[in-house]
Amino acid sequence: MSTKIDFGRSMLVVRPRRLDLTTRIGVRTVVVCAILLVIAVATAVFALGSGDFPIPAPRVLRALFIGDERFDRLVVWDWRLPRILMALALGAALGVSGAILQSVTRNPLGSPDIIGFSTGAYTGALLVILILGGGSFQTAAGAMIGGLGAALVIHLLAFRHNVTGFRLIIVGIGVSAMLASVNTWLIMRADLDAAMSAAAWGAGSLNGLSWPQVAPTMLILAVLALALIPAAPRLQILELGDDTARALGLDASKATGWLIALSVGFTSLATAVAGPIAFVALAAPHLARKLTRTPSIALVPAAAMGATLLITCDWIAQHAFAPTTIPVGIVTGSIGGLYLAYLLVAEARRK
Repeated sequence: MSTKIDFGRSMLVVRPRRLDLTTRIGVRTVVVCAILLVIAVATAVFALGSGDFPIPAPRVLRALFIGDERFDRLVVWDWRLPRILMALALGAALGVSGAILQSVTRNPLGSPDIIGFSTGAYTGALLVILILGGGSFQTAAGAMIGGLGAALVIHLLAFRHNVTGFRLIIVGIGVSAMLASVNTWLIMRADLDAAMSAAAWGAGSLNGLSWPQVAPTMLILAVLALALIPAAPRLQILELGDDTARALGLDASKATGWLIALSVGFTSLATAVAGPIAFVALAAPHLARKLTRTPSIALVPAAAMGATLLITCDWIAQHAFAPTTIPVGIVTGSIGGLYLAYLLVAEARRK
């Protein structure tokens, strides 16, 4: 005798034929993800046609899929498409990173921007740029190492029997403040040209990205996504609390460390490619959860929201203040700062 369980919302039941597996997906979640993807793709097409040489949307699609107009194809494929693809991919990576941290810490302020992972990645990149004089790939490697190093220090300082969300955030804020001071000192002691270059990179920008950066970035993102698939189901268990997770047979400390490492990987990759882009990782999971109305933070809606936010903010940075262009990190920081203030006020009212 089968019993029908009421989940409080409409669910889709997926049963792959070749796998002894049943998955339930909320109908509202599917609809929200589809709408976000449509908005992201529409914004991408609009962005591909915007610029000093405007191209209508039909010609953009023709250049993408047919390519009979050579100049349109040059503008769309060679000049603009790499930036658009990176905006979508890095936005999704930041959204996933924020969703993981907010689930692990069980705190709405759990974000790589606030905890200090992004600051650590920036420190690693600055050391390579200003002291070692490395190129773009060396800078990317330095950012990855810096982000992982900051995460390791924060994890060790916050570790006492287990990593509690509140302690991790408090320690992360302190480490982030110290690293920010180190970053300022590194820029101040550098020569003018190097300091200007480092400061511009530190604002977070998608300018100058081209096809040579796309393939390595997508490959690393694919590896991180594959590593996340078996770990993702543990997020909902960890949200129940460490004691409950242990009662269900999950090693909470080990699972938390692995998930934090994956979050750092996503954040460090985005920082390595485009610099520290603020607040996308904080806002995307919150907004996605509000739209989907799920009891916990879901990774796929957070990724879709992150991609939508970053592609939209990048278009604003490029064209809203024309003829002046500004780094996308300034736009995300301005919008994200307002959203952070809203979160703090909302949390204060709940108490």
